[in-house]
Amino acid sequence: MPSNDARTLLQAAVPTAVAGAVAAAVSAGVAGGEGALGAVVATLVVILFMGIGLGVLQRTARSLPHLFQAMGLMLYTAQLLLLFIFVAAFKNTTMFNPKAFAITLVATTLVWIGAQARAHMKAKILYIEPESDKAEKPENAGSKS
Repeated sequence: MPSNDARTLLQAAVPTAVAGAVAAAVSAGVAGGEGALGAVVATLVVILFMGIGLGVLQRTARSLPHLFQAMGLMLYTAQLLLLFIFVAAFKNTTMFNPKAFAITLVATTLVWIGAQARAHMKAKILYIEPESDKAEKPENAGSKS
């Protein structure tokens, strides 16, 4: 993984993990151990889903740059749908508190998206290829005196 991609992943995952830890502490206080477990599971799901999505998106940007924007929109739509399906699948679980899980899932998803947007704004990524110094420079077609 190139350094820009790893840096973006790190700059999105760390704030998400911190938000998940805060959510786990709050959920533990409100709903006990089941709430904390729900918050931890939600945080791990968000980091996993969004991290894989970021990797897929970066690979698409390198191999098929003309599909980057459409792929990004499709990827985020698919990720949000998968997260909603995940919430629906575990809404009646007794393993952890489903409300803490759902709230943490939404909150950490928003933190991930915000942190990823900030990382991309701060990244110094060239969007045009600079000219090489060794490239042949065209001769002046004007008159020579």
